Amino acid sequence: MARTTGIRRRWMTNSLGVVLFVVLLAVSAFSVAMGSYYYATMSSGLQAKAEYVVEFFGGYRTRSEYYQHVLTYVNNNFEGKDEMEMQFLDSNGLIRFSTFGLAAFSAPDTPDIAGALNPEDPRTTPWTGNDPSTGEHIMAVSCPLTIDGVPVAAVRYVTSLRLVDRQLVTIVGLSLAVGFAILFLVYVSNLYFVKSIVEPVAGVTEITKRIAAGSYGIQIEKQHDDEIGDLTDAINDMSQRIDQSEKMKSEFISSVSHELRTPLTAINGWAETIMNGEVRDAEDVKKGMGIIVSEARRLTNMVEELLEFSRLEDGRFTLSIETVDLKAEFEDAVYTYREFFRKDGLELHYQAGEEEAGEEEFPTVEADPERLRQVFCNIMDNAAKHGGSGGRIDCAICREGDWAVITIRDHGPGIPADELPHVKSKFYKGSSKARGSGIGLAVSDEIISRHGGELLIGNAEGGGCAVTIRLPFGGTAVRT
Repeated sequence: MARTTGIRRRWMTNSLGVVLFVVLLAVSAFSVAMGSYYYATMSSGLQAKAEYVVEFFGGYRTRSEYYQHVLTYVNNNFEGKDEMEMQFLDSNGLIRFSTFGLAAFSAPDTPDIAGALNPEDPRTTPWTGNDPSTGEHIMAVSCPLTIDGVPVAAVRYVTSLRLVDRQLVTIVGLSLAVGFAILFLVYVSNLYFVKSIVEPVAGVTEITKRIAAGSYGIQIEKQHDDEIGDLTDAINDMSQRIDQSEKMKSEFISSVSHELRTPLTAINGWAETIMNGEVRDAEDVKKGMGIIVSEARRLTNMVEELLEFSRLEDGRFTLSIETVDLKAEFEDAVYTYREFFRKDGLELHYQAGEEEAGEEEFPTVEADPERLRQVFCNIMDNAAKHGGSGGRIDCAICREGDWAVITIRDHGPGIPADELPHVKSKFYKGSSKARGSGIGLAVSDEIISRHGGELLIGNAEGGGCAVTIRLPFGGTAVRT
């Protein structure tokens, strides 16, 4: 659970960290933009007013006339005294007239005044900052005033930014509130989303622990058709396969134990009987020795199968590749087993395919002859063991294009359809009651696969099981 908690914590930290950064960035950008917009709008308005007044008073010819009308304008004609202050400054930067009388004859000495009274380049200059005398946050615009072509003074508009700043603070506060509301919604949605991932993962973890502890075959309930669902399907399939494998291994151990016990019992029984002198007739002694040899050979074959399986499992399974006359090798196996089968009342029929026009002999293959003989013997043994009740086994070899095709068919009961997909699996024996370890076909399939071929098993028309071996002509075997 600590691991899933760590996933939740990392997910929430990373996602919320990104969202918080984006929200703060957006709020900051919006606040800066709104502040710039408000300040720029106010600055443009003050500048327009100042330039209008300069244009109005710039028409006077004498300073006395200018001062007389300025005094009248300040005292009687100026509108908006509650919103802003209008000042008339002399060339020294002193306030000569002001709509706010207390400011008269003071020297604000702000950058906007210096720009407007610059003798070399007088220009209208806006400025935002704290008033030197009161400390209040203000905006001021100073515009140079020219009388009869000579710059003699400046008109200055001043307004407090207290209400604007308060409005901007309100806007920033609302923006932060919206941002944190978005952050909260993201947090809730992420919490739900992470929960939908963490809880299934925790369930999967718990089930895998139970599987590791030996509860093979247990299944996880699939809740979502997504990546978690795919993981659930994969683990369910793994659990089922492990369960099947464990069952097959148990059956294999039981089967091998039985297979070993039966010949060992026969060997021990006849050996003790002969050793104790209980059998005096020469024919009976010969019969007993024959049983001992036969059962010992069966034990040897079983041990060889187990050794092959062990090599296959740990990677020591190798091929010794050489040029092989496949037809001759197969015919040797057929002739050998024909005599064995005859003793058991089985007929082995062999048919060689006709050579193609212009072909003098069957083409050779690159293969391991010992391994191929092992495959032929295993399949013929299986045909006799599982299909011997039909009394006949048919073998054939032919060429199909670039492939050599070998078929071995019995006339027994065949293989149940639901068992066909599993007959080449290790330890699988199906419903057959015949003796065997259940690994012979798995080893044979591996041998043929490493030769670049195919081992196909199916039911033949008319009854019985048909095994087809396809091997390519040329060097396609895996040299290991």
